[in-house]
Amino acid sequence: MKRLFAKILLFFLTFVLIISCNAVKRLDADQNLLVKNEIFDNDELVKDSRIYSQLYQEPNTRILNFPLSLHVYNLARPNIDSILSERFLENERKKNKLIGLLSKKQFDRYLRSRVEFNEWLKRTGEAPVIVSEEETKKSVNRLKSWYWNNGWFNVEADYKIYPIEDKEKRARVEYYVTPNTPYVLDSINTDITSKALDSLYELHKSESEIKSGVQYNTLDFNEERDRLSDLFRNNGVYNFDQEYISFDADTVDTNYKLNTTLIIKNQRNNVGDSVTRVPFKVHKISKVNIFTDYAYSKRNEAIVDSAFHEGYSLYSFEKMRYKPESISDAIFVKSGNIYSDTDRTRTYNRLNALRVFKYPDIQYTLDPADSTETDLVTNIFLSPLPKYSLGFDFDVSQSNIQEFGIGFGGSFLIRNIFGGLENLEFSGRGSIASSTDAAGSNNDNRFFDITEVGADMKLSLPRIFLPVNTEKIIPKYMSPFTNMSLGFSTQRNIGLDKQTFSGILNYSWKPSRKLSNSFDLLNIQYVRNLNTENYFNVYRNSFEELNDIARTSNFNFNDPDNTPTLEIPNEADEFIGYVISDDFPNTGLNLDDFLNVLDIYERKLRLTENNLIFASSYTYLWNTRESLYDKEFSRFRFKIETAGNVLSALSGIFDYDQNEQGKDKVLGVAFSQYVKTELDFIKHWDLGKDQVFAVRSFGGIAIPYGNATNIPITKTFFAGGPNDNRAWQAYDLGPGSSGSILEFNEANMKLAFNAEYRFGLIENFKGALFVDVGNIWNVLDSNNNENFVFEGFSDLKELAVGSGFGLRYDFNFFILRFDIGFKTHDPARPEGDRWFKEYNFNHAVYNVGINYPF
Repeated sequence: MKRLFAKILLFFLTFVLIISCNAVKRLDADQNLLVKNEIFDNDELVKDSRIYSQLYQEPNTRILNFPLSLHVYNLARPNIDSILSERFLENERKKNKLIGLLSKKQFDRYLRSRVEFNEWLKRTGEAPVIVSEEETKKSVNRLKSWYWNNGWFNVEADYKIYPIEDKEKRARVEYYVTPNTPYVLDSINTDITSKALDSLYELHKSESEIKSGVQYNTLDFNEERDRLSDLFRNNGVYNFDQEYISFDADTVDTNYKLNTTLIIKNQRNNVGDSVTRVPFKVHKISKVNIFTDYAYSKRNEAIVDSAFHEGYSLYSFEKMRYKPESISDAIFVKSGNIYSDTDRTRTYNRLNALRVFKYPDIQYTLDPADSTETDLVTNIFLSPLPKYSLGFDFDVSQSNIQEFGIGFGGSFLIRNIFGGLENLEFSGRGSIASSTDAAGSNNDNRFFDITEVGADMKLSLPRIFLPVNTEKIIPKYMSPFTNMSLGFSTQRNIGLDKQTFSGILNYSWKPSRKLSNSFDLLNIQYVRNLNTENYFNVYRNSFEELNDIARTSNFNFNDPDNTPTLEIPNEADEFIGYVISDDFPNTGLNLDDFLNVLDIYERKLRLTENNLIFASSYTYLWNTRESLYDKEFSRFRFKIETAGNVLSALSGIFDYDQNEQGKDKVLGVAFSQYVKTELDFIKHWDLGKDQVFAVRSFGGIAIPYGNATNIPITKTFFAGGPNDNRAWQAYDLGPGSSGSILEFNEANMKLAFNAEYRFGLIENFKGALFVDVGNIWNVLDSNNNENFVFEGFSDLKELAVGSGFGLRYDFNFFILRFDIGFKTHDPARPEGDRWFKEYNFNHAVYNVGINYPF
């Protein structure tokens, strides 16, 4: 498979090399391919991409300095119809021969497929960008416009086209810009007809986006227009529009100073065929009517039920199903307040987040009882979603642990279960899979040897559920929720079967569109291992090492033949007990072998012990991404988690039992105690022309203390895999320079850095080049192996570096990803022999994933 891929890649590169000399073969003798644009500002080369984006013509897209899309386009024949006609239609002998061989219908289909393929090449590729005098002149005008909008009103610009002397039919264009002296804002005056608007402007004048002494910029005036519109519409002027705002500028004999006047006209009032202007007014909300079960078909029906709560009038066409206080708590438009766009937007967002109603409709009308025409009546129409809903999902997966897996699940949602907009959801999930390593002898050669089933129950409340009032800390505009959940899962496989019980009390709130917070007041997890006697059948590397040590010892095997083998599990456990007992000097082992057995024993304890985790955590997430289609955004996540502190504090009240290691036990299990923190930052830059540069940095550490000397397996870090360092399989990297000697490798500290350049190829195919850096280490826990432990900054030389390339296909709703990673710096190798060893396809790691890795 790897050799086949290498041959395909070699063939592709050879093909590219052959066609690379034909980039201009479709051009006429008097045409030139545009290969470069250069802009000079006062004879100095401009590097600002914003200025280059003003040009109408840009060179053909290049990938690693190669115009792939252009060559694809050139593969198409410009006169395919005449070629096919001459070759097949006008040649009667050849035509009849093909028809006799294929049939008339297949012959016509063949010709049509040739035309369609030719059109596909044109559509997929990119036509050569031919230097055009007309387009160049238009670029000059756009350049002048850009400089003008940035304050250079007397800008001059010109251009010159230079043929490339040593390359046929190619040319570059140079643009020459002389900006001259820029204009600076001087006086800022106002002409605001409505007194209400003038008063609001004066109150917030200091927040203006246009300031005296600053060079003119059209964007500043646009932002000031937006600011004023938001200001007025959030302070009662509900019918205000940006079209009423204009600016008048004076630059005559001002010595490059700009005197501007802000003009805001009165509101237009259309009465019949005549148009008059009336001053804007500040409007306040006089009534808020909420129709809780509105439907268009019910619009003429009589109201059956109603309620009044804190200034809100609630109406229902049937018996009301909602508690009035719950509905009113989701409404930010309030009687007695002035009109505000922000209140309306927050109401929309909160009602949508409840998952109880369809998209709401909010309407404002003048109150007929108010002669001043300043009072507004707010009508909010809510259309309920079905009280009950079912959901199903199905997926197919593959990983380094399982060759093939099928997952399935379902959910049952009950909306507004207690009448206070609460949602109760029951969900179940299951999976069957085929493992990559059939450990043990009792798998009966079954293909599906891994099964897992689980069930969860989640109750969501649209408020912070605490005995204290949190409104001042987390006001309702932050869309607070309380989530309570219980879960159970059981996993049966060829290895260590386990059961997991969990319970979570979570609070979440979003102060803004970009910022969200999540606080787990209590996150309880109990993991019970069911098949611990199968440990050495699963972790064969550990067993083989233990068995080799046993053969060099004085241990009495049950079957002492020439190559004795420890029986699993009893004899293997007996040998461990024999070595770590007080009789160690009599075992016949050296100190290194004793320490190795001790390490195997301690790891076995970790992987087979039951875990009880009482944790609390807080997550801060800042994300500027607005949709899946955003190409430029940043994301920052911080999480801190602590566990075991409450149980430890109660140890003075309750007399806990202790295990053999002297650790306190609750419910028969030694509880975990640790502090864990994670920092994760992602940044994407849009480079234009379907090119994106993305970086990620991650750092995490989990430190055990008190009742624990290590971290539960479920809370540790691993490295490698399709979303981490792609030159290593998941769990195959680290810790430190240990060389991945265990079946799967984990540790309690991790550093990871990734950089990826993404670019378009052909249609929905995308390409990528990437570099991944990172590793895991043990620190401040029970592991003392110097190859595993991070002892200082000098150990950063153990950071693994992987590099490679990838191919992706964009299905619009998800990305199918194929990446190839090469071990560029391998810390498992001896120092001085770590760079670019085994850097070839035979030792590469092939990753398949869904969506981008970060």
